This record gives sequence, structure tokens and C-alpha cells, in this order.
Amino acid sequence: MSTGAFVCSCVDTCELDLEAVRNGIDGVDVIASSSHLCGEEGLPAMREVIAEHELDDLVITCPESSVRAGFREFAEGMEIERNAVSFVDQREGAGWIHAEAEATDKTARLINAVVAGREVAAARGSKRTVERETGSRVAVIGDPDAAAALPAAADVTLFSDGRELASRVDDLGDVLVERGRVVGVDGRFGDFTVTVESRVTDDCVSCMECVRDGPDGAITRYPVDIAPDAPDGEWTDCCPTDAIEMDGVRRSVEFDQVVYPAGESRTRGREVGYHTGPVDAGTVLAVESLLDGIEKPKHLDLEMDACVAGDSGQPGCNDCVDACPHGAIERAAVDAVEFFEAACLNCGACTSACPTGAVQLDDPSNEGIARRVEALVSPTDGGSGGPGDWLFGSDEEGIHTPVVAFVCSERAAGTVREYGQLQAAGETDVDYPPLLPVSVGCTDTVGEAHLLHTLAAGADGVAVLGCGDDCLHSGPDPTAELVERCNQATADLGLGERFAFLSPSSGATAEFADSVREFVSALDPSPIPAGEHVATGRLDTVGGQSGGDPLPGKTEDRYDGSTPSFASHAWALESVRAITDHADPKRDLVRGLKDFGYMEVAEGCTLTPTCATLCPTDAIRRNIEAGRLEFNHELCVNCGICAEGCIENVLTMHDGLDRSLLPEDRGGDPWMTVYEGEVMECAGCGKPFASAASADVMREQVGDLVGDLGPGEEEIFDYCSDCRSGLMAMPSDPEPGDRDEG
Repeated sequence: MSTGAFVCSCVDTCELDLEAVRNGIDGVDVIASSSHLCGEEGLPAMREVIAEHELDDLVITCPESSVRAGFREFAEGMEIERNAVSFVDQREGAGWIHAEAEATDKTARLINAVVAGREVAAARGSKRTVERETGSRVAVIGDPDAAAALPAAADVTLFSDGRELASRVDDLGDVLVERGRVVGVDGRFGDFTVTVESRVTDDCVSCMECVRDGPDGAITRYPVDIAPDAPDGEWTDCCPTDAIEMDGVRRSVEFDQVVYPAGESRTRGREVGYHTGPVDAGTVLAVESLLDGIEKPKHLDLEMDACVAGDSGQPGCNDCVDACPHGAIERAAVDAVEFFEAACLNCGACTSACPTGAVQLDDPSNEGIARRVEALVSPTDGGSGGPGDWLFGSDEEGIHTPVVAFVCSERAAGTVREYGQLQAAGETDVDYPPLLPVSVGCTDTVGEAHLLHTLAAGADGVAVLGCGDDCLHSGPDPTAELVERCNQATADLGLGERFAFLSPSSGATAEFADSVREFVSALDPSPIPAGEHVATGRLDTVGGQSGGDPLPGKTEDRYDGSTPSFASHAWALESVRAITDHADPKRDLVRGLKDFGYMEVAEGCTLTPTCATLCPTDAIRRNIEAGRLEFNHELCVNCGICAEGCIENVLTMHDGLDRSLLPEDRGGDPWMTVYEGEVMECAGCGKPFASAASADVMREQVGDLVGDLGPGEEEIFDYCSDCRSGLMAMPSDPEPGDRDEG
């Protein structure tokens, strides 16, 4: 891949020093700038540079959507793929809202971040797609206007749901109208089942006898149906086809999509193929786009071998199911979860919730986000160590307080761009410190690992910019709760509170600026040097690519290298270690981190292998020779399956990361004893084989059902399984009177 960066000042309307931007860009093959890249002189010059250097990947500073489309067409004309053209907003997000020094520094950092992310994306290969073939069957419940508005290609069935539709016959020419009140909708896109109940069967011929003889207002003419509260009586005998069934009859019909304007949403966010609320042009387009199935980008990268949802009939982690706001994940069995990728809307909630990396976003990947963050916080100073030294000289500074902002691309990003436009138009006059943006599909993507890594990379603070109550996915509560938890964690790590959740709203420029200034001004300089830490997202490469000292002890004894990289648990722990290399933690127990837990075992443990067998990350082991149950805090992801499966109910998991239990604080030994009990040695071979407590339990439960084994009267429970099998296979000694005499 040969990359070129092209910088533009938008006809000098941006407060940018083009030369300084060029000098601040790293990792590309060629850099060029112009005051008008898309102009008559700019495009020919770009063509010449691209051809001369044989570029196949472009990064262009341009915020205007129509001009971006023109650049993509221009690139295609030079046989460069459209997805190999990336853009940076140097105008609304930088040159129109910040002073020249800050805008220049920010633009260079943004280009470096895009380049770093593109390198990761290129290494991952081409994007994949998900297909879901369906039909065109659409159920509409109780709304004739919605049924009439749907496209002709849809096979529409309208359930009256108790409404009188006699006056709407002409409007519903191609719509199949069915009687019945809806009692349930099950299933998902392409496989919905609508269950309706009616007091009139399909034998009805619409003769109107019941309408004439029945209670006033209790029976509709079209379709003929009887209200559930209609009184029984002799009038029910009027039907010539015996179609009246006052106890009600139910039937279920299958559909590909359901439009239920009066229905309640089954999920926190939008559900693919299940449309509730007022029907408008957007609803009609959504239904039409799903007819006969869909093909869409594959948003999720699944590694189900790493899933800790459960095992052997015991439930474990349920974080992804709880987090998904769109019903795209369900618990298919008590010990397994299933992903329905056609219903995924790319919010990332499941990926930030998953501790093991079993599910991660394909684009942007966690690694791609990490590289963007590391590029953003790295000073554009040619390595001199101070912000903007070579760019601006001693009298000016670029970005003095690096604050990264994870920005929702659906609404929050557009609102921030609007602030820049208002500033340029002279309709507002605001000034706030620069935020270094990382675009995400939704702030649900951001988890504790992302926030901790950003601090480990050297940021002074992190803002999460979401849509607030306008969020189309989980809403503001999960992100606000995440920020609160992680602020507690950084306080325990000695950094104080470093995170904020902001919800920019249209036109509220002054309020947003005040919030940013208040947050940034309260941040002390981070003790962690910017630009040094390069994450690996693993535990078996401690120190990362930045060259930190390895932990004591053998890696192979501590960590399973098959775990996906940049899983939340491993990535967060790597970041905590990078932070504590420079910070002064206030306590050993770091609170607020959900992906870490430590074990407590009460009296009554019988040292059975249940918890060790169930643990999906091998964080528990039974040392029966020593009579110990041992726990590895470094490997535990706090899934809870051990506590669920404990047959004695004596095991409790506590939330939090206890640094005193990590191998670096234990001389390299990751294993700690959480319970110790008396061990029994086999009466036959002398091998330790069980705890005395477990033998006592067995004696109590089945001892009276088992006989003694021989003249020594040793109990069967005193033998290991091997010796016990041999003893039970031996013939019994004959009674004295039965022995041969001679």
C-alpha cells in the first residue's frame, strides 16, 4: 500500500498553517497541500502526484460530502478503489472552531490517526457481508393507512385487531384483510409468527346475520368479528355456518416482517423487520428495503471458542445478550448464546461488553481504534517531546492538553460539525479546547478497555460524545454508567477522574463549549508520557511494542495464547499495567472494572473439580495432592459460571481488579490458594485422591448402601477409583463352612 496525504485550506477559509500540517504528518509516502485541492489547479496537481508516486491509498482533508464524492470519482478514474480514499475534517472540526496553532496540530494528528487505522484495516483484508434470504410477507396490525401505504411488491396482510374497516375497502384493494385481535408476535426478521384470536371462525361467509342480531357496537362488519367483551346469548345461534365461537379460537400465521404501529417495542433500539410507532415515509422505505431479504456488511467478528456463556448446562456470562439493544443476540440454550447477524445494527454494545473477545467489531476493530488513539495523542513535534515545538516555535503551542473524544457518528458528530458552521457563519462565538475525535458507530462501542487504553497511551482525559436521549440504540444510561465506573477506577489508580460523557445538541454551542472547558480545565497533566505505549491487546506480550519489562514467571504457565487479541479483559489489564508504571495507585483493589473478579471460598468446600472444570478461562485449578483450590486472578473474566456451578454453594465472586493478586506482585506466581482442606490417601496404593470432606459427604449420603470390602473392614470410600474397581472385582471370601476340607 502506497499512501499519499493531501491537505487543503478550503480556499484559505480555514485557520491552518499548511506547511506545519505537512511537517506533522507521519507514516505516508508523499504529502502535498493546496489552498484549493478540488479546484482547477488542485486536481491536475493531485493527478500528477498520484501517478508519479503510484499511490493506491489517499487521505484527503475535505469535510464537504458532495466534494468527497467528486474526489472518489476522481480516484476511480485513476484506478484507485473508492474505499481506499479516506477523509479528514480540517474545517468544521478544526480550522473554523479553533485557533490556527491548535487547528494545525489537530489536523496533522487526525491525518496520522486515519493512516494508522487504514494500515490495520488493510492488514485485515476485504470486508465481508451477511445475507438473509426472506420473502415479501408483511403483517400490518390494526392500521389500514399503513397497509395501504406499503409498496405493491409487498404481500400485505392486515389484521383488523378489532377495528371496523368497512369504509376502507376501496383503499385496501391488494391487501388481504383478516379478522382477529393480536395476542402475540414471536420470532425475528424472516421468521415472525403472529398469533391472533377471534370469536368468529373461517367458516364465516359475511352474511351479516350476527351483525343484525347481535349486541349493538359489539360486532364489526368488515371483517366480521365479535368483541371479546360481547355478552353470550341466544343471538349466537343466528349464524347459518356455525362460525361463532364465543370461547375464541386462535391461529398463528408466519410473516417476514411485521408493522405494528400501536405495539410496544420488544427491544431498547430498533429491531430489524419489526416496525412499531407511527408509520411514515421512513417506515415504508425500511419495509421496502427488506423485501426478499438483505445483504449487508458483516459487522461482527465472532470467535465463539472464546465465549464464556456457559458449559455443561451451567449458565455463565450473559453480557452480550443483556447489552444488545436490537434483539440480535439470544440465549439459545442455558449454556450458549446465538448471534443473528442480519439483525445487527453495528452499535458495538455486545463487543464492548464481551470480556474475552468472542465478539468484536469488524470495522472499526479494537486494534484499529487503538492505533488511531495512539496516533492522536502522539505529539506532532518530530520527537522533541513538547507540544508543537517545531511547528510553532516557542511563542505558540498546539494542543497542550490532549483529550480524546469517542464520537457517535450518527448524530453527535453532525452536531459538532454544525457548531463549526455556526461559528464560520458568524451566528455564534464560542471557543473550547480541541477534542481529538475517534469516530464510532455508536458510543455503545466504547468499553472500559477503550477508556483505559486511551489513558495508557498518554491522553490527559477522554470525553465520550453521544446522542443522549436521541440515541437510536441503547440510550445514554449505559455510557453514563461506564464513565462513572471508570472514573472510580482511575481514582483508585491515582489519576483522579479523567472521563466525561457529553451529549451535544443542535444549536446549543455555548452549553457544549462550557461543558468541554469545564472538563478540560479540571484535568491535571497526565504522568503517563504520550506516544510511548503501543498496545498489543494481549497478556502474553506484557510491555507491548513499547518495550516494557516482561512480567516474572513463565508466560506459558500464565496465559492461553489462543485468546483473541484486544479482548476487553486482556486489553484493559495491559493498559492498567502501563498506567501503574507511571502513576501512584491509591489502593490495591481497583473498583469499577466489571471484567475482573476475585474469588472467596467459604467453609464447606469439598474440593470437587466442578468449578475448575467449568471455568472457561482456566482461572481455577484443583491441586488434590496438596489439598488446595487455587485461583488465577489474571485470567478470571468474572463470568460467574464457577459460582453458579458450585455444588456446595460456598463460592462467591467479587467485582474488581486486585493488583496484589497479580503475578507481578507475587514474585511471578499467578496462582493463589483460596481454600485448603484435608486430603485422603488411598488405603490401597497410598495416592492422594480426594478431600476428607468429600468422603464424609459421600458416607453420609450413600454409606448405608455400600458394604465393607474384606476382613480389614476398610470402607469403600477409603480407596481411590482404580483400587476400588479392583476390590469390587475380587470374589468374596467363602464362609468357613463352605471351604474345601482337603
